[in-house]
Amino acid sequence: MFPITLDPRDARPLYAQIMDELRRALAVGALRAEDPLPSVRELASQLRVNPRTVLQAYGELERAGVLYVRRGQGTFVAAVVQVDRNRLARDVAKRTLLEARRSGVSVRELVKAIRQVAAEDEGEPLLLEPIATQGQKK
Repeated sequence: MFPITLDPRDARPLYAQIMDELRRALAVGALRAEDPLPSVRELASQLRVNPRTVLQAYGELERAGVLYVRRGQGTFVAAVVQVDRNRLARDVAKRTLLEARRSGVSVRELVKAIRQVAAEDEGEPLLLEPIATQGQKK
């Protein structure tokens, strides 16, 4: 089973965090089409949340066509799931920017830190186009 991490400091509801973690698992290949998911009770116990929280996350993902339920067998990843990597990246960027703002970190400082961390993690610099700030030309 892929790890799901919930952050109690995150302002998003727990069910939304669960949904995002499942989408992330799909994006990175930890979950694939037709893979079974843990039961609502099993995942709720693992995450130490109310089963209704997991049920809400599963329900939202089912309505979005990401998951489906086989009566008596459980919940599974839909056969044709299109992972919107751009949306996923934007969601991560929004959360990161919000956290940076809360901490008093500027966009420039944040981008510099991300590049440094990426270079340390991957052993090579991250090739990004410079970000234009207000008043600067690209």
